[in-house]
Amino acid sequence: MSSRSSRYATWRALALTALVLATLFPLRRAFAQADKPSNPPTAPAPTGHDENAPPGTVKLKIVVTNPRGTPVSNASVYVRYYKEGGLMHHDQLAELDLKTGQDGAAKVPGVPQGKIQIQVVATGWHTFGEWYDIEKEEQTVSIQLQEPPHWY
Repeated sequence: MSSRSSRYATWRALALTALVLATLFPLRRAFAQADKPSNPPTAPAPTGHDENAPPGTVKLKIVVTNPRGTPVSNASVYVRYYKEGGLMHHDQLAELDLKTGQDGAAKVPGVPQGKIQIQVVATGWHTFGEWYDIEKEEQTVSIQLQEPPHWY
């Protein structure tokens, strides 16, 4: 094996290792954490908003009912939203899976303001899904499920 081909193989292996390390350990997060102050200033939290929630997040409550107005319990609620991207700065679609309680409500922890998709799946009811523009710090979304179409 010539010295030229062995140098080429060495550089190729180094380049591949650097690519793998850059993919596994993004430097963006390390720099983002270094920019944050270690002791943030203490300010009173806005009324009705979670103290631990980062700024720009929404406290969301989803209430699921049937056409007669009674709550639908044990319904699966999927909340999808875009979060800032990782590799190559592409936004990523994040999803939260929740269940409604006896009162038909599902409380969503802090999600970012903006476009949020809410999908509700419940046994015996038509599946619901819609995008919402959420702007307030605390908001309640009421969803009324419809009866499924009859198959003959």
